[in-house]
Amino acid sequence: MPQNKKSSQNRICPVSRKCGGCQLMNMSYEEQLRFKQAKVIKLLAGFHRVSPIIGMHNPFHYRNKVQAAFGRTRGGEIISGVYQSSTHNIVKTESCLIEDDKADEIICTIRKLVKSFKLTVYDERNSRGFLRHVLVKHGFSTGEIMVVLVTGTTVFPSKNDFIKELLKLHPEITTIIQNVNNKFTSMVLGDKESVLYGKGYIEDILCGCRFRISAKSFYQINPIQTEILYNKAVEFAGLTGKERVIDAYCGIGTIGIVASEKAGEVIGCELNPDAVKDAKINAKINEKANIQFACADAGEFMLSMKEQGEKCDVLFMDPPRAGSDKKFLSSAISLAPERIVYISCNPETQQRDLFYLTKNGYKVKKIQPVDMFPFTAHVETVVLLTKI
Repeated sequence: MPQNKKSSQNRICPVSRKCGGCQLMNMSYEEQLRFKQAKVIKLLAGFHRVSPIIGMHNPFHYRNKVQAAFGRTRGGEIISGVYQSSTHNIVKTESCLIEDDKADEIICTIRKLVKSFKLTVYDERNSRGFLRHVLVKHGFSTGEIMVVLVTGTTVFPSKNDFIKELLKLHPEITTIIQNVNNKFTSMVLGDKESVLYGKGYIEDILCGCRFRISAKSFYQINPIQTEILYNKAVEFAGLTGKERVIDAYCGIGTIGIVASEKAGEVIGCELNPDAVKDAKINAKINEKANIQFACADAGEFMLSMKEQGEKCDVLFMDPPRAGSDKKFLSSAISLAPERIVYISCNPETQQRDLFYLTKNGYKVKKIQPVDMFPFTAHVETVVLLTKI
């Protein structure tokens, strides 16, 4: 539990009911933690005792990634903010209690510049207009800031003057990217992008390791709690320096690179080729010679290892909210690692997967909830399973 007794009652969000992003804004932080602890106990206590949830000392402004949609009101006012839950109606937002303050400032500045430079904003009804979204990523440890301008067209009127003015007002920005998305889609980012300023990426430090973050890279949005989560996962893995480790769903290699410090060998698996490219760069940046990455389906990769007589001591798995499918889980069981460390952002699907694993030769030994997303209903859990 957090030592600091701050609660949501000290601060009021004026758009919480319209936005819907923070489902627990009406609760104090202590109440939120009790709610999440009870949720995990209800779902997972049948497998093992659930340890007390690890909360934040300061649960505000933890999001290092902020994105805002741009549009106009019926009266013609340019607005920016978040989409109302389950809709594409933009809730005008000046600041947010869980978003990075600096990112919010930059987005508000861009909104003013769009007006002063007489640029258009995107209209989803007729698929016309220039500025569609703004994405800001902030490396809390390094101070580096990326701004991604998502536009509906490649043509950027007054581009040089716009960038010059933005940097004048916010010299802390280290790189600016234009991403073009002219498709009718709910996806924020398009396929084409160009660097308008800086090196085109930022870096951040997590668990003592340095990571390169591009516009499309997945990087945990709460670095403070991510360090706690990853350190707990590595602790559960019981690494002694001899183990062969597989990091499934490895993304840009964060968990695997952190674990490689205490492992003999790490193999990261990831389907996204852009993420694999970033992962290889991150391994090189951190001078990790004992980690390699495969651009492959993790389930198929593990089956291939089994067929070739290869073995694995520890499996890290951190699937998306939908959890893992039976194909992946059966592949994991076939390879039969001694320990599985299952990190989940959805205890409902984790419960389903744990039923499968515990019916097929594994036993749950530890369960640790971590509050990664204060004021939302989401909770992260780390579970250790060992082979029976």
